[in-house]
Amino acid sequence: MRTLIITAFVSLDGVMEAPGGGEDYRNGGWTFTDVEFDEAAYEIKGREQAETTALLLGRKSYELFAPVWPTMEEFAGYNAMPRYVVSTTLGGDDPRWPATVLRSVDEVAALKETEGGPIAVHGSAKLGQALADAGLVDRYHLLVFPLLLGAGKRLFSATDKDTTKLRLIEHEVYSNGIQKQVLDVVR
Repeated sequence: MRTLIITAFVSLDGVMEAPGGGEDYRNGGWTFTDVEFDEAAYEIKGREQAETTALLLGRKSYELFAPVWPTMEEFAGYNAMPRYVVSTTLGGDDPRWPATVLRSVDEVAALKETEGGPIAVHGSAKLGQALADAGLVDRYHLLVFPLLLGAGKRLFSATDKDTTKLRLIEHEVYSNGIQKQVLDVVR
């Protein structure tokens, strides 16, 4: 079974929305404007790209990334690997950044059963919540920023469900207060 990894920049109060920017968002760009840059904190991002074998996105994140990521040299690994987008409304993929469209969380569960290495989910708050609620997430790669944003899409849903136990397998705190937390879901 393939490992499904949710990777996210998240504020201490659980907001993950628009870390890189976006004028349509109240706190867009908070990773760049509100915390001093420390290159060491982003080491995990390069490792993720080297270790994952497929990218999984929700429709909104896919539509935001498709016009940009293919032109970015630092995402060459992601641009070369298979991509999947979960959507009930997307008619087809963007020819600039082709992806296989999956229509449900059940199709993601079937994808996990195929041969291959880890699958990374970037952005995609709604999808990440649905995958966690369905018990499909195996690991979290979090960079937790020392901010309380107060508003925005959250990493975890408010669904009434049983406790999910996590095991911290890697952590580090950087000079700017960012915390790296790699957590496995305990089954």
